[in-house]
Amino acid sequence: MTGLRRWLYIGAGLICVGLAYLGAILPGLPTTPWVLLASYCFSRSSQRLNRWLKRSPFFGRLLHDWEEHRGIRRPVKVLAVCLVVTVVSLSITFGPLPIWAKWVIGGLAVIGLSTILFVVPTIPSTKRETGGSHPPLG
Repeated sequence: MTGLRRWLYIGAGLICVGLAYLGAILPGLPTTPWVLLASYCFSRSSQRLNRWLKRSPFFGRLLHDWEEHRGIRRPVKVLAVCLVVTVVSLSITFGPLPIWAKWVIGGLAVIGLSTILFVVPTIPSTKRETGGSHPPLG
């Protein structure tokens, strides 16, 4: 791809990477969709940026898991669910928000949690990942 379209994809990819980093530190903002979208944009515009993203110590494993298994590892899911439940509960309980906003936040959280738990596949753990030993040789 060349020209203006290529630069629009690069710009969109960079914005998505920025949103992914924000999502990593702000529990209410998801990370995974932004990383996947950034990879999509870079794969269509810049192989160099796509390689950079896939080699990223922060996002590389997530992309690898998605490309190879079309899913997310259980510890990532557990962390996401815990963060969403904690932040949403605190926002609803202590936030000076109107009641309708609390219902909207709660409803969006239920949609997000349902997506994480029931739509996005969980990658099965291997013995190596769970600390088990490899089978004996020979």
